[in-house]
Amino acid sequence: MEVLYEDNHIIVVNKESGEIVQGDKTGDRPLSEIVKAWIKEKYAKPGNVFCGVVHRLDRPVRGVVVFAKTSKALSRLNDMFRNGDVHKTYWAITKDCPEKESDLLTHYITTTERNNKSYAHLEPKPGSQKAVLRYKVIAKSDNYNLIEVELLTGRKHQIRVQLAAIGCPINGDLKYGAKRSNPDGSISLLARNVKFVHPVSKETVDVTAPVPDDKLWQALATDI
Repeated sequence: MEVLYEDNHIIVVNKESGEIVQGDKTGDRPLSEIVKAWIKEKYAKPGNVFCGVVHRLDRPVRGVVVFAKTSKALSRLNDMFRNGDVHKTYWAITKDCPEKESDLLTHYITTTERNNKSYAHLEPKPGSQKAVLRYKVIAKSDNYNLIEVELLTGRKHQIRVQLAAIGCPINGDLKYGAKRSNPDGSISLLARNVKFVHPVSKETVDVTAPVPDDKLWQALATDI
């Protein structure tokens, strides 16, 4: 487990593709439990260790995940994520390039639990949630594009479904229209950076995940 930031109230780790943040029906060991075990061992803590989940990344996504080490931090971070006070930046690799180099995308997302899939609509639908993101193309090769996404709302599979809606499915994301999977089962989406005011100390926390050790990621990110 790679720790990117830690203090008395917060721990930020670099999630690998394939890991789940919180326990689910698969029964696989979640990252939250791995973090608990790490804290318990590092500080030789007796009894139970507190580790609160404040946000999640989809299983095939890599990058920055924030956990709360205290109940005070958990409560305040929950409010901050809910109110949009946490700035989240993602990087995505796509084969198809958007028509515009940068844009603000607004859709209305519905989700079908049966197939765990979201759908983007241009107009509100019954039960839909407004989804907004801002993107810009920050690097290109002959066949691929690196897109930076500023996530302005937090909806299920939001970046995946909104980029697919403009004809740019994320590499490896078969669920949303990619033509082939990635060899490691990941999708080429990285939670690159998270920035917020610390809920206790009030200092700025600014954490960036490393670029994945992968030829395509490294090639596109070389000059950034």
